[in-house]
Amino acid sequence: MFHWLEKHPFFFSVLVFAVVAFAGLIEIVPSFAQQSRPVIGTKPYTTLQLTGRQVYIKNSCNACHSQLIRPFKSETDRYGHYSVSGEYAYDRPFLWGSKRTGPDLMRVGNYRTTDWHEYHMKDPAAVVPGSLMPKYTWLYKNIADVDTAYAEQLTVQRFFDVPYNKPLPMKDGSKQTVKLATTLAGARAEALADAKLITADMKDQDVKDMVKNGKIPEIVALIAYLNSLK
Repeated sequence: MFHWLEKHPFFFSVLVFAVVAFAGLIEIVPSFAQQSRPVIGTKPYTTLQLTGRQVYIKNSCNACHSQLIRPFKSETDRYGHYSVSGEYAYDRPFLWGSKRTGPDLMRVGNYRTTDWHEYHMKDPAAVVPGSLMPKYTWLYKNIADVDTAYAEQLTVQRFFDVPYNKPLPMKDGSKQTVKLATTLAGARAEALADAKLITADMKDQDVKDMVKNGKIPEIVALIAYLNSLK
């Protein structure tokens, strides 16, 4: 049989294509079936959280930290339950990563607090002795770009049908709704309101004063995003 295939490359190519295509269908079809089911426990990002995600990407945090807990005991013991596909339903782009200079951050919102992030981003080595992570002091002065985050929300809602303004089922049986403002001014106001909740647990007075005066530092948006990773 193999000798016959070697003498007839056309039929050999067709056979290889058929095998690869069948294997591809086996992988893809279940994913389409899952997309038709409700995503339990996952909700879209708020404007402030999405702003923080953009800060996260802009500063290349995803170059050192992955957001994918693999189904191995060594990983689940350290980071928590392994990642499942539905948890990334509203992530664009995905930030799974394949290299870890620092720990995985998929569930960092479960075991780190707002003030921990505040001190850690300002001086990582003082919080985690031996840390190679640089200081991100500019995040405490730079103003977060809420406008671009809101524009991304509108794009995602239109083209990917992200369920803003709809009650979504949570893992505990409750339902939660993430609102999408109808105007840019409304988005800014909602982001500022969320920022005030974040700074209530922070110690940096300059950051608190900036938010009180209607400005959102990048560190506040970044912490809002990190707190959402659960």
